[in-house]
Amino acid sequence: MKIYIFMIVILFLSAGSIAVAEDSFDGTKTLLCASIEAIDCTLGDQCEKGLPDVMGAPQFMRIDFAKKEIAGPKRTTAIRLMEKSDEQLTLQGSELSMGWTLVLHRATGKMTVTLAGGDQAIVIFGACTAP
Repeated sequence: MKIYIFMIVILFLSAGSIAVAEDSFDGTKTLLCASIEAIDCTLGDQCEKGLPDVMGAPQFMRIDFAKKEIAGPKRTTAIRLMEKSDEQLTLQGSELSMGWTLVLHRATGKMTVTLAGGDQAIVIFGACTAP
């Protein structure tokens, strides 16, 4: 009986934390995001893995949905397109002659950013949280 009650409590708490996480990542609250790993690829060369800030990407950025912008320590870029599904938010724009896409997983806050232009592509992995 104790195990049964314990399992019900765990299921209830898990469902509640998922709902809270999805509410945080619904495109209405400002988010603080940290980049964790980056991959930089240039046509004809091997891709390089490294820390985003070493490769020129911001270590932290703020997504402000109300202003439709993403701000880092050095520059701010406009969100030109935002699409929301049950699983993710997809944001798109352009910066420094590159097109970018940021995908935010709504249940976990994990993000993937891609930048592409000319003969270069950059992928950044990270995570976001509501401050």
